[in-house]
Amino acid sequence: MAKTLDSAPTVTLPVAPSTPGTSRGRRRRRPRMWLFVLPAIVPYALFVIIPSAQGVALSFTDWNLLDPVSSFVGVDNYIAFTKDPDAMRAFTNTIFLVIATVILENVIGLGLALGINTKIKSRAVLRVVFFAPVIIVTVVIGFLWRYILLGDGPFNQILEAVGLGGLAQSWLGNPDTALWAIAVMTAWQFSGYTMVIYLANLQEVPQEQLEAAELDGAGSIKKFWHIVRPLLGPSITVNVVLSTIRGLMIFDIVWVTTQGGPANLTNSLSTLVFRSAFQFQEFGYSLAIAVALSLLVAVVSIFQYGILAKKKR
Repeated sequence: MAKTLDSAPTVTLPVAPSTPGTSRGRRRRRPRMWLFVLPAIVPYALFVIIPSAQGVALSFTDWNLLDPVSSFVGVDNYIAFTKDPDAMRAFTNTIFLVIATVILENVIGLGLALGINTKIKSRAVLRVVFFAPVIIVTVVIGFLWRYILLGDGPFNQILEAVGLGGLAQSWLGNPDTALWAIAVMTAWQFSGYTMVIYLANLQEVPQEQLEAAELDGAGSIKKFWHIVRPLLGPSITVNVVLSTIRGLMIFDIVWVTTQGGPANLTNSLSTLVFRSAFQFQEFGYSLAIAVALSLLVAVVSIFQYGILAKKKR
């Protein structure tokens, strides 16, 4: 007689014996994961967080470095910053340099990336040539351009050679041209950086879409505007934000070429911090400017990133 399902013997699987303290041991091991980030947290706290907090605290004092005793002055340093004409001029110069360098770096970098992204045979060499200024120390670039733009320097000699000697002048000594010259130097150095980011994005553009648009009769401009440009959102966001931060914090090339002159008319906020601290020993005031500059960089970067991220969507 066949056995029914109800009469089938039941099989009991062996259960592994529970090890006492296993879950407790796991709970003990989990907190130790923070030990892996400790080597990074400790130096960051010692060299960034703690000095930054001390700088913020000292910005509310009249500390001058020479006198160990300092008095609390509240927000007087910040009020003095808003009423200082040199500080307002430095702020205006910084905003100008931000706008000029963002436009120049991104337009030139995108143009170079579009040119190199073609089937030109020398594109590998051109990538190295255009990126080379990025790895040169900015101080060296400042000295190089200061020599080029001298009154009797190579640039004015070229102008005279092509019949444009009337335009020759002291480019770094004229307040009307000095800031433009600094913006051009900065763009010359970092356009290769933006080029690399744009080039990486361009290489991800689907070739099928470009070929289909070409078959439909679209020219180079239409293909760029309707196909390539919308896909460049990530690289545009990164480049614009990085260019803005560089422009807001520009110091070394200004100091090497003009030192804020003539008549303090080319100071940036960073050079003003240096002058206030090490030339006039107004460390509390200089720290207030530095804190204001840090807040400006943070606010502008976050605001800019938010707008660009929305447009990218």
